[in-house]
Amino acid sequence: MRMPGRWIAALFTIALILVGRPIVAASEEIVLRAGQTFRDCADCPEMVKTPAGNLLMGSSAAELTQTVNGAVATNSPTFVKRSIGFEHPQHPVKIDRPFAISKYRVTRAEFSTFVRETGYSAVGGCTIWKDHRYVDLASAGWLNPQFDQTDRDPVVCVSWIDAKAYIAWLNSKVTAGEGSYRLPSEAEWEYAVRAGTQTARWWGDAIGSGNADCDGCGSQSDRQKTAPAGSFQTNAFGLSDALGNAWEWTEDCWNENYIGAPTDGHAWMAGNCDLHAIRGGSWTNFPWLLRSAARSQATRDRRSNYIGFRVAKTLP
Repeated sequence: MRMPGRWIAALFTIALILVGRPIVAASEEIVLRAGQTFRDCADCPEMVKTPAGNLLMGSSAAELTQTVNGAVATNSPTFVKRSIGFEHPQHPVKIDRPFAISKYRVTRAEFSTFVRETGYSAVGGCTIWKDHRYVDLASAGWLNPQFDQTDRDPVVCVSWIDAKAYIAWLNSKVTAGEGSYRLPSEAEWEYAVRAGTQTARWWGDAIGSGNADCDGCGSQSDRQKTAPAGSFQTNAFGLSDALGNAWEWTEDCWNENYIGAPTDGHAWMAGNCDLHAIRGGSWTNFPWLLRSAARSQATRDRRSNYIGFRVAKTLP
């Protein structure tokens, strides 16, 4: 017996009341779940729930060719090829459970609360980028990165060690069973930034204009300084400013290629652990380095005015 149309409409209305939103297809459901955010405390970073899934990690041969051809005006092909060699071999990774990652990089205001509450000292100088040169400056630091910042700007001049101290403080604010904060693995970082894409950037292969903050990205902050959190559009998983602005620390020790890399999304804790992988590119870099696959490294105690961090969280 066919159900009258008015009863179908009534049942659909009840379903909306019960679940609080429309019934959607499975692919749409993933995007909705990925967009959900939460905070564990008023001063904690805003976190985005990220679904489990699969990732083809690293860059392809076609991306290498495209990037080398596009970078010849700024860097030598030899240098670019060596850098992209860090992104090979391209390999599949399975992220087998959902996790959370901060919507924005940790901001100056958030880091300031940590310092104020704990008395943590993050002083001792900082490497600054000036006229395409690295300069070690004793007077520079996260409060004085040598350019103006707002409280909403990403904190920079923080080392991997500083980031880990901040995360330990965050974990003191959650109770048992709520999951723990940590730095993202390289695989988690790339998975969250790609948000289901396989192009060089999550918005496409071309850098475009006004999509990021770098040395030639067409933003107001280009080549000068960081931009406040939320200055650029979010990707499909809800991450904002996912490329450019400031490099981001990851948990992984440094390896110059992916031979032997984990395929389960966990951090690679073998290799040169005096160095740690950084991701995303910064306001100092030419556009070719702002790609989802691009990676570099820095010593764990290095503070630079172009490196910040984003946090991840294991979900219970």
